Amino acid sequence: MYENSVELLNKAVTDELVAVHQYMYFHFHCDDQGLDLLAGLYKRTAMEEMLHIEKIAERILFLKGDVDLNAAAETEKIHDVKEMLNWAVRSETDAIKAYNQSAIECGNNADSITKKLFEELVADEERHFGRFDDELGNMEKFGENYLVLQSIERSRNTSSGGGGAGN
Repeated sequence: MYENSVELLNKAVTDELVAVHQYMYFHFHCDDQGLDLLAGLYKRTAMEEMLHIEKIAERILFLKGDVDLNAAAETEKIHDVKEMLNWAVRSETDAIKAYNQSAIECGNNADSITKKLFEELVADEERHFGRFDDELGNMEKFGENYLVLQSIERSRNTSSGGGGAGN
């Protein structure tokens, strides 16, 4: 009865797994570059995406489906911070569109609980989009100085014993 919902939910699991891997990759590279603000943003977002996977998996299992944890895409090797932010904005935009469509499909198939889950995911992805879009706007507004300030702040914290994003 809920085969379509399980299929849509498993597609969402795949998308979320891809996002977790990519955001953690970005976290590692931003942290390595001393960009604590962005490193922390990517890490927090990856953790939120993992919570999405958990909620989605619980729903799949409730519907008597099986959770497919095989992420379909490889992590993109992006090292440029602006390109990282562009990837994040595109990814969140795609997720918003896909989850809105999935919510509509679930509603049309009389699965209001899965519809509500997708609507909750849309709200979270819109919040993620807003954060990344703001950071991209800061980079465009302030240029490389924006990144330099983050790096200087880490140096200041490290020299005073505060440590970086990984501490």
